Amino acid sequence: MNVTEFPRREFLGLLGLLSAEACRTTAHLPRRPVADALTPLPLSSVRLGGYLGRKLDLCIRNRIFAQDPDRLVEPFRHRAETSCWQTEFWGKWFTSAAAACEYAGIAGWRERLLESARRVIATQSSDGYIGNYAAGSRLSGWDVWGRKYTLLGLLADFQLTGDPEAINGARRLADLTLREIGPISTDIVSLGLYRGMAASSILQPMILLYQRTRDRRYLDFGEYILARWSSTRGPQLVEKALAGVSVGKRFPPPEKWWTWENGEKAYEMMSCYAGLLELYRATGWAPALNAALRTTASIRDTEINIAGSGSSMECWYGGKALQTEMRARSMETCVGVSWMQLCASLLRITSDPRFADEIEKTLYNALLGAMTPDGSSFAQYSALEGVRALGENHCGMGLNCCIANGPRGMMLAPAVAVMQGAEGPVVNLYSEGEWKLGNGGLAMKTDYPRSGAVEIEMRPKQPEAFTLRLRIPAWSEETTLAVNGAPVAGVRPGAWAVLARTWKPGDRVSLHLDFRGRVLHASDGGRRYAAVMRGPIALARDARLSGGGSLPSGANDHAVLRDIETPPGVEMAFAAGDFALCDYASAGDTWDNRSRYRTWMPV
Repeated sequence: MNVTEFPRREFLGLLGLLSAEACRTTAHLPRRPVADALTPLPLSSVRLGGYLGRKLDLCIRNRIFAQDPDRLVEPFRHRAETSCWQTEFWGKWFTSAAAACEYAGIAGWRERLLESARRVIATQSSDGYIGNYAAGSRLSGWDVWGRKYTLLGLLADFQLTGDPEAINGARRLADLTLREIGPISTDIVSLGLYRGMAASSILQPMILLYQRTRDRRYLDFGEYILARWSSTRGPQLVEKALAGVSVGKRFPPPEKWWTWENGEKAYEMMSCYAGLLELYRATGWAPALNAALRTTASIRDTEINIAGSGSSMECWYGGKALQTEMRARSMETCVGVSWMQLCASLLRITSDPRFADEIEKTLYNALLGAMTPDGSSFAQYSALEGVRALGENHCGMGLNCCIANGPRGMMLAPAVAVMQGAEGPVVNLYSEGEWKLGNGGLAMKTDYPRSGAVEIEMRPKQPEAFTLRLRIPAWSEETTLAVNGAPVAGVRPGAWAVLARTWKPGDRVSLHLDFRGRVLHASDGGRRYAAVMRGPIALARDARLSGGGSLPSGANDHAVLRDIETPPGVEMAFAAGDFALCDYASAGDTWDNRSRYRTWMPV
């Protein structure tokens, strides 16, 4: 059975199970752990170069390592908050900084991170609380959401440094949460905002803590959260997914937007599914995977736009079909990053290359478009046309949720680019770079995404038989592949190219992907629009580009593009006839009216 299929009989049985279990407040799942199909390499064994490596280095140097860690710790020292979310920032920063520390290997940063984590732990009260909420306001607002990110940060510290204080601090905070929330205390789906999704997304670190400690209480708490999702007050994340309810139609529009009643909040919803996938890894409970797969398919098919992101007012709204319209607060960067994280988790579990397609699209367009040219910040919201702008500061912290989250998306690139499969390495993203593997490694030479030409040099220590898999993007309709000059047949878009052989040092794989301009069409009432993609890159018109004319109209699927000279700050520019376009990430990068841009053009 295809993993996305769920027979009606099993579905009805599931509803009965969850309904009954919701009344008892806990579900009892099978406990048969599932191993991932793909495993990330240690980040210390990865080095990206070229376009992507340069962008990543800017983010690490000018955003992640430029952050003053103690400013993020300061809110934990004060216990007067009643509504804000200051304590999310340390955990978000720390998880990206721990990954950057391992990747970049910059001297002294491991010790700085260890010290930052210990300063957070030093604020822990005798009952285990780490946070900034006043005693009478605990569990309200964003308190549990903040605990989630604190737990993720402490777990990242333990993974990076092995500091026992980190895992002990995480356990004490988790144990307090178990005492305060549960069947005989406070109902988790009644807490905070967005149908309890913000609070109950603590499922993810709870299951990760179970995986680390094997303390079954944390898994039991995860099962409790699952059962409460299925209650009458819960967001029904499993049932609605398996019933095929689109993410943009799961709840009616609320009377007040930023409230508990709003069940369409994109970031928080995807955060819950990230936890559900950890629950699947721990238990093997198939409906968890099926629900995540169906939700992801709904997001891809109804929400994700040409730039690889979505949302308006931070919520799902059926935006893919409406992407030619201007919408308020569109494409929140937290939404794009969460989408990448959800796809990365499913890529690891399923090894389905379509998830790598989605990661690549979001990375090269929405995420890099939101990052300032020097990598020091990220826009809170982006759009498919207009002027780029940074968002407001949150909670007096000098940054906002998206500035803190953008680097976490960037650090996914080296984590997923090349992974280890059961039979050998798996190439998900194409970039100049080097990867060390147990058998030696491989190196890529390419100017991707400027062109689709990629050459991979295999570097095993000695001749060795294994399988190399290469992602052939779904958009690459015409692909050529050769090993040591010998053509490889049967290469299909949207699938893996599987190369099983005895590899020798110096063997070369040559890949040429289809970088013809692809013309996309859309309509808005009686108006028609066209946009162009080239490889994974969405193209946009920018005020700095000269030339007139118009995009091709009609039913043409492809446009002939030629390279043209790029203005300062633009990575790549092309012309279709006299109509000039640049990559979406460069469009608008003066962050003012000098580079006003547009992705969908009237035809």
